[in-house]
Formats: sequence, structure tokens, C-alpha cells
Amino acid sequence: MSTGARAFWVVEPGRGEIRPAVVPAPGPDEVLVRALHSGVSRGTETIVFRGGVPEDQKSVMRAPHQEGDFPAPVKYGYLAVGTVEEGPPDLLGRTVFCLHPHQTAYVVPVGSVVAVPDGVPPRRAVLAGTVETAVNALWDAAPRVGDRVAVVGAGMVGCCVARLLAGIPGCRVTLVDVDPGRAEVAARLGVAFARPDGVGEGRGDHDLVVHTSATGAGLQLSLDLLAPEATVLDLSWYGDSTVELALGGSFHSSRLRIRASQVGSVAAARRSRYTYAQRLALALELLRDDAFDALLTGDSPFEELPEVMPRLADGSLRAVCHTISYRPPTDPTH
Repeated sequence: MSTGARAFWVVEPGRGEIRPAVVPAPGPDEVLVRALHSGVSRGTETIVFRGGVPEDQKSVMRAPHQEGDFPAPVKYGYLAVGTVEEGPPDLLGRTVFCLHPHQTAYVVPVGSVVAVPDGVPPRRAVLAGTVETAVNALWDAAPRVGDRVAVVGAGMVGCCVARLLAGIPGCRVTLVDVDPGRAEVAARLGVAFARPDGVGEGRGDHDLVVHTSATGAGLQLSLDLLAPEATVLDLSWYGDSTVELALGGSFHSSRLRIRASQVGSVAAARRSRYTYAQRLALALELLRDDAFDALLTGDSPFEELPEVMPRLADGSLRAVCHTISYRPPTDPTH
């Protein structure tokens, strides 16, 4: 027996549509999940939407439950929250997070879902994958008590990193973004805010800079903010874009470093102690923090996703995390 569902597909670069999806009956080690919310990862997903995945990264950038291949047609996404309708007794009726594309219902192995803790609202739980990225980044960066840190780029990842850094005693955190509207988000996250042209007094004085803007200008600013011997941790994914940097100034004399971090591997500092599932479970526990609601800046019904995605990709729909809501299963059109 199978169940009818619907899924969002990128059918060609810059255009998406909702297509029928066949969901099989779950096996003994599987769960049937009915979607409640999903989140759009504006960095990676908009690069996928416009067809910007480089040829040599197509296998690396596959999502866990992706269908199709880059550039298109492809069913892509990885921030999904739903309710288990069929499965083991301990999960039946539980709200779970899954790295699944935008789809009204789906069947996945039991090991692919993680229960959302009590006290974490389902909509906020879509941030689990992004908070997981931030956790991994801090394991890579190893910030210290009292550090002066800038986070350049106030998107989903940058905001999650800033909130976690704010919990380190004595850590002075500034969120930097070209959009002055992100000042309100920064305030709700408990960190300072600055425009790129407003951090002049901090140039050459930061112990750590985390870069998430996915722009060459943002990466250059990150280097300019560093104190001698300090590091830029780069979390941006640039897709097929080329980045140019001016390295003729203090880059060599100050012995500055650029280090990449990516959630696809558990940070080396914790690899012997944490599995992927344990890291994700930690991220969900951290989402008990109400401050993360500041990142949830818009919501649309699933049916409107083909119209919403182009607006997120071109920036006309401004958002930190735009969520997608699904109609309850009692609705005959679900």
C-alpha cells in the first residue's frame, strides 16, 4: 500500500513546481512522517535553485534524501519537521526533525529522524540543521572566554553562530551585515550589530572572525578585522562564484589564517566523541532557547513555494529563515 503526497522540485534552474510523490508503506525499520514545517536554507538552497552547483561538487552537495541530480530536475532540501504517523511505538505521534526535502509526507529509515525535545516548538525545530552547522563551527573555531569575535553575515548560519557565541562568558560578539534591519535580530540574539562601514574601530583587533556572507567583500572584511595570528573561519559556500582577495597588506606579516568549516564532517576536535545523530540531538536541545525565534522571519503555505523560492533567491523576499507550513492531514487537499 502506498500514500499519495506532494513534493517541491526544481524543474530547471530558476523554476520550481509541486509534483505528486508516491510514499510507500513503511517497513519494520521505517517511519511515515507527515510534514508540519520545513525551512528554506537561503544560502545553499538558492544556489541549488539557480543551478549554481559546481560540477566537481555535485556528489558532495547531495542532500540525504535528495531525488534527481544537479542542476535539474532535483528534489532538494534538508530542514523538515513532522509528526510520525506510523513507526515504532516510542516514536508514534512524536514530532521529529529530518534532513528531508520539502514534501507533505515521506517514509525514511528510523535512524533518519531525531525526536524534537519537549519545549522546542515544531516551527523553531526547522533550525536544527543550521544550529548543527553552528555547533560544528564552534568546535572547529574553539573560541575562548573573553574573545572579541565578529560574525560577518547575518543570515541563518551567522545568526545561529552569534547566539551560541553569546553564551561564552566575556565573549564580545558583533554581528556584521549590510542590511540595517538585522540590528533588531542581533539585539534579540543578545549581540552587538554593525554595518561593514561601521566597524572601522575594530579592524585589526578581533581574536576570531566567522564569515558567512558568501561574498568576496565579506571575506575581505573578515580578514581586515583580524588581530595578528588570528583566524577567519569561513562557513560560506560560494557555489560556482569566484572570490578575489587583496592579500598584499598585512595578511602575511600578521600571519593571518583562513580556515574552512563544513557540517558534512564532524569537527576533528569532537569526531571521536560525537556521531552525526548525537550532534544533531545536541542542536535540538540548544533550540530550547527562545531567542532563536528571532530567526523565523516569514512563513508561507507549501502550495506557494514555487512562487516563494524565486523571491528568496533574488532577495526581493527578505528573510533570515523563511518557513513553509503544511496543511493538516484532515484537509482532503493535503
